[in-house]
Amino acid sequence: MGADFVQFSLVPILIGIFASVACALPGNFLILRRQALIGDAISHVVLPGIIVAFLITGTVAAIPMMLGAAGAAVVAVVLIEAVKRLGGIEPGAAMGVIFTTLFAGGVLLLEQSDTSKVHLDVEHALMGNLESLIWFRTTGWESVLDPVALASIPHELPRMAAVCVLIIALVLTFWRWLKIATFDEGFAQALGIPAGALGFGLVITAAVAAVAAFDAVGSIIVIAMFICPPAAARLMTNQLATQVWWSVGFAILSAVLGYVFAGYGPLWFGSQNAVSAAGMIATVSGIILGLACLYGPHRSRVGVGREETA
Repeated sequence: MGADFVQFSLVPILIGIFASVACALPGNFLILRRQALIGDAISHVVLPGIIVAFLITGTVAAIPMMLGAAGAAVVAVVLIEAVKRLGGIEPGAAMGVIFTTLFAGGVLLLEQSDTSKVHLDVEHALMGNLESLIWFRTTGWESVLDPVALASIPHELPRMAAVCVLIIALVLTFWRWLKIATFDEGFAQALGIPAGALGFGLVITAAVAAVAAFDAVGSIIVIAMFICPPAAARLMTNQLATQVWWSVGFAILSAVLGYVFAGYGPLWFGSQNAVSAAGMIATVSGIILGLACLYGPHRSRVGVGREETA
């Protein structure tokens, strides 16, 4: 039983945890800045960028994918500003128009492209491939300490772990600046804190998390994890540090329960087929948010401005 778990479930669960935490951490600050849709936009606009990078290079290596996603993000920002200024509409509407259009264009481009040699298709882009990330050369828990066995572990795990550690390090390093600039940009600028650059860096960090998670977990989990765990945590406390801890806990809980329910939940109800792990993880995160809305101690403060969170 232990050997089967290590071979079939350990790696997908760990990747789900790292991806969820990496997205939830910047999501806390995006929500408090009233920029939650930026995380949604990023997860959409990376698709056409990744596809164009693949068509140019013919590979799905991390660096070309990251450059393609970054280029798509720049194009999206320019288009959003153009629509906002030329059309005179509010930023949220401009953002919604651009990221849905780019995502739809990415899907059309993906359907018309020859991606038969790699795991890149519409279903993969939406749902990821968590279920297929099997650690073939493991014999059980002892393989965790075996260098030979570790060399065969799916590359998505160390990549996602490295990105998660990087984001944790960035949040810890710029914690004081992030806290001040999130709640009072004017005061932050008076103290000499580069609030504009910090906000741009936060968006870039969210983009890095989205691109790193995209290949393994798809866009559905990325969208859910940017918003659901931080929003649920917002309803549990008025302290920023405590909110971040709550969001991490909710992200981990969503990843673990979602993967377990995807594999075993249908069996408990008499079905013979498992469901998408990515879809179930996103569903569990939404259920947690719903429960926080109903029973969270600060549920009556929904919609209260960020200035009342300390």
